[in-house]
Amino acid sequence: MKLKDITGTLNELAPIQYSENWDNPGLLIGDEEKDIKKVYITLDATSDVIEAAHDMGADLILTHHPLIFHPVRRVSSDDHVGKRIMRIISYGMSLFTMHTDFDVTCMGTEAASMLDLIEIKILEPAFGEEIGLGAMGYLKEDLTLGELAEKTKQSFDVDQVTVYGDLNDTIVKVAVLPGSGSSGINAACIEGCDVLITGDIGHHDGTDALEKGINIIDAGHYGIEKLFIGYMKLYLNKTLPELTIIGDKAQKTYTIV
Repeated sequence: MKLKDITGTLNELAPIQYSENWDNPGLLIGDEEKDIKKVYITLDATSDVIEAAHDMGADLILTHHPLIFHPVRRVSSDDHVGKRIMRIISYGMSLFTMHTDFDVTCMGTEAASMLDLIEIKILEPAFGEEIGLGAMGYLKEDLTLGELAEKTKQSFDVDQVTVYGDLNDTIVKVAVLPGSGSSGINAACIEGCDVLITGDIGHHDGTDALEKGINIIDAGHYGIEKLFIGYMKLYLNKTLPELTIIGDKAQKTYTIV
């Protein structure tokens, strides 16, 4: 299958015009006329990921975060981004990224579905009521904050979460914003949510959220956003069954021990 046919299918799911102006999604490396048989899906095109994709015989790496984010003035082995660009090209692979375009079309609502929320709506609408950042909804039955923390760990397959709030608080309405979610605290408060489940919450953001009357469950940036891998694997298996799709297990992230 031609690369241009795959990118066309990906753009149907998450149109690139929905991405933020500062973002850099889309085809970052590759020839649209190249034949693609195997796709490797990951969050980041790290050196380990590139080697794993190559070892698996992948023709295309599909990432959530852009490898090329800031303007590139030179491509050389002296730069960690340049080195990875050179490696991808030398292996004859292509690189496509779905970032904020995926965030507003798929990420929030999928995270809410994984938490088994009902009456799901967008937390911060951007292109109408059905497209935007994050999502919110109601639990099928009330849980304590501590119980929801355990459910969050199970839903997103993370070893631990950081909780700001009283573990005995009753939770009815939940907001979820994958990635770095401090920007969603005010929106979650305005919508009357009892908790925001997100990542990258610092001490001050967490304590300030409590002052505003909302609890926080921090499951990590990678912890929630890694749902991109499973989501896109299912999507491509369904829409382009002739391709071989591989979900990444090579990316290394921090571990608290």
